[in-house]
Amino acid sequence: MDLIKAIIIAIIEGLTEYLPISSTAHMGFAANLMGLQEDEFLKMFQVSIQFGAILSVVVAYWKKFFDLKNIRFYYKLAFAVIPALVLGYLFDDKIEAILGNQIAISSVLVLGGVVLLFADKWFKNPRIDDEKGVSIKSAVTIGFWQCLAMMPGTSRSAASIIGGMSQGLTRKAAAEFSFFLAVPTMLAVTVYSVFLKTWGKETAHPQKGYEMIMASNDHIMIFIIGNIVAFIVALIAIKAFIGVLNKYGFKPWGWYRIFVGIALLIYFYFFK
Repeated sequence: MDLIKAIIIAIIEGLTEYLPISSTAHMGFAANLMGLQEDEFLKMFQVSIQFGAILSVVVAYWKKFFDLKNIRFYYKLAFAVIPALVLGYLFDDKIEAILGNQIAISSVLVLGGVVLLFADKWFKNPRIDDEKGVSIKSAVTIGFWQCLAMMPGTSRSAASIIGGMSQGLTRKAAAEFSFFLAVPTMLAVTVYSVFLKTWGKETAHPQKGYEMIMASNDHIMIFIIGNIVAFIVALIAIKAFIGVLNKYGFKPWGWYRIFVGIALLIYFYFFK
C-alpha cells in the first residue's frame, strides 16, 4: 500500500468514525476499489488507524479527560470497556475472517440501516443529558451494546449510541459517551493489533523478500502519517456530527446505509 492510498483510507476513517455508518466497512470498500492486496499490514492498518481518529476526542473533550477530580468518569470507562476486551479477544479470529467478506459486510450495512430507521421511535423519553448521570451499571450495559460492532459493518458508533439511548440518554449525551468509550476501546485494539498480534509477523516485500511488517520503514511511516491524517480530519468532523444527529436523528444515516449497502451488494455480487 502506497502513501497516497493510505491517506485516502485515513481521510475516510476520520470522516466516518463518528457516523453510524461503519468506518470499518467504508475503509474496506475503499481498499477493495483501489485494488489493495488484503495482507496482514492492511488488516492491521484498517483497525489501528481508528486510534488516530479516537485521539481527537481527547483533544476535543480535554477538560473531561483530564479532570482528575471526577474519578468516577474513569471508573465508568474502565468498567464499560471490559465486555469489548473479553469478547474481542475470544472472537478475534472470527472477526478477522469476516473483514474480507464484502458481501457479508454489505448485508450488515443494509440491516443496520433498517434498524436506524426506527431507532428514534424506540427511545422517545430521554432523562439523562450528561455523562455524570450515567451509572456504572448503565456504562457496562452500553459496553455490551458496543460489542455488537464486532461484526464488521455494524458501526461501533451506532451500537454504543443506541446503547446509551436505551439507558435513557439523550442523543447528544449518548453520542458523547460513545466518543469517550471509544478511547480505551481503540487504545486496547491498537496495542493488541500492532504490538501483540502484528509486530513480529512477516509480509512479502518486492525487493527484500519477506520481512517483519512493522520492521519496514515504509510501513512505520504509513502507519504514523495515516493516524495523523485520521486525527486531523476527525477533529474537524466530530462537532459537526453531534449537531447533525441532534437535528435530524438517525433516519438519514439509515437510508444512507441501505442505499450504499444495496449498491455494494450489486457491485460485489455481479462485478467482482
